[in-house]
Amino acid sequence: MKLARDWFLLSMVLATLLAWAFPEPGAPGGWLHPELLTKGGVALVFYLHGVALSFASLRAGALLWRVHLVTQAATFIVFPLLGLALLAALGDHVPDELRLGLFFLCALPSTVSSSVAMTGLARGNVAAAVFNATLSSVIGVVLTPLWMAAVWTAVSDAPPLGDVIVDLVLWLILPLVLGQLSRPWLAGWAERRKGAISVVDRLVILTMVYTAFAASFAGGVWARQGALQILLVLAISALLFAVVMLALARASRALGFTREDRIAAMFCGSKKTLAAGVPMAKLIFGAHPGLGVILLPIMVYHPLQLMIAGVLAERWRREAPGGS
Repeated sequence: MKLARDWFLLSMVLATLLAWAFPEPGAPGGWLHPELLTKGGVALVFYLHGVALSFASLRAGALLWRVHLVTQAATFIVFPLLGLALLAALGDHVPDELRLGLFFLCALPSTVSSSVAMTGLARGNVAAAVFNATLSSVIGVVLTPLWMAAVWTAVSDAPPLGDVIVDLVLWLILPLVLGQLSRPWLAGWAERRKGAISVVDRLVILTMVYTAFAASFAGGVWARQGALQILLVLAISALLFAVVMLALARASRALGFTREDRIAAMFCGSKKTLAAGVPMAKLIFGAHPGLGVILLPIMVYHPLQLMIAGVLAERWRREAPGGS
């Protein structure tokens, strides 16, 4: 019984091992076409959440200004300040490219798809997560390059991330709107199939874990770097995640957030996007010879946040009223 109950956590470990043993199918250009597989899964999740969410819930989520303020402050103020502290603490002990990459990680916006999927799995406020994660992506187009300009004088102006915004609308916002439009016919079905929708959420998260690790293994992110350097990035990534999650938990409790709002704030405020981070890096840093090292921190942080958040989401799902 316990093995069946923990299938999701065991499956995350299996997804990681599969990515290590067989990275090619899930890496960019692989026969699984991960860019389409992941986007299709994300679109399905957002469509189902659109069906399950009433318009009143979405409107209520958008009006939770205190939740949004805390979440965006964690993403674009707390994280970058931690990044500045890291730059000062590391000094000349690590390569300049790695220091730049660590700050770039801290300056990035939050994820959208995994934040919403994790919030839904943990039975948090999905409407607040949708609004917050989408807002973070829009704000990040401006604030991320500005933060980078503050620490690297050679950075260009804010990049025109048109493709990222188009993807955001096409794969996230449009499915959510279509789901809302389908509510008159499918709302009852979605209410009766909450368990199946939760399984879909978890399968999409597992896909993200596999493709994230597959991309890093196939790209030689782990093999090209020294063991001590990778361990340092892993330790820093885990520390950043833990510090921000703890800060968000305390701030949420101090402000009297509900359990559902607290979960949305913690997941949205602690995540960093790889999907938007890579094109941002290519536009900001151009043909920088150390681009691979600059991207190392986000390549490490991305799968790490999915693994830890997946464990937390499953735990909080069980602790929720009616959880099992």
